Amino acid sequence: MLTAMLAIGTLAALFGLLLGFSAIRFKVEGDPIVDQVDSLLPQTQCGQCGYAGCRPYAEAIASGEADINQCPPGGEAGIQALSELLGVDPMPLNAEYGKHTEKQVAVIDEQVCIGCTLCIQACPVDAILGAAKQMHTVIESECTGCDLCLPPCPVDCIEMVPLKKSISRWKWPYPQDTERPVTETTE
Repeated sequence: MLTAMLAIGTLAALFGLLLGFSAIRFKVEGDPIVDQVDSLLPQTQCGQCGYAGCRPYAEAIASGEADINQCPPGGEAGIQALSELLGVDPMPLNAEYGKHTEKQVAVIDEQVCIGCTLCIQACPVDAILGAAKQMHTVIESECTGCDLCLPPCPVDCIEMVPLKKSISRWKWPYPQDTERPVTETTE
């Protein structure tokens, strides 16, 4: 009995060491360009670009399968940032994928909501709370404004409203000209 336990323990330790060594030796590195492109995308996970989310679209851009102008939520500023990163000429937003709008969030009319949970199932970022046959509500800070909750709602109780601008949400506009003139001072 003791011999069997020692044999199994020794085999487990050997396999553990072999797996640990293999994990380090044969580690697959991710593509840093994909990570950089993904960081520039708006992370709405809306699928308007024709891909399931921002990461698959970033992979397609990095491999040359997709153009940089397929993301309506990113708009012209996103296209400009991607063109600078990849060293390609900027192009206008492809109208086939939609048009750029200001950031919006979903608002549910809780008096009309019947609690069908179809919007919860459609939300790619789990920004909608509720239970079956109970009213639902949207967590504004989590909502990406992707509009995917609108089509499945059978009573049309969801409306997209522009996100209120506040000092905590305000961002500098993307600079058109990144080159600044150098001024010399003499002392």
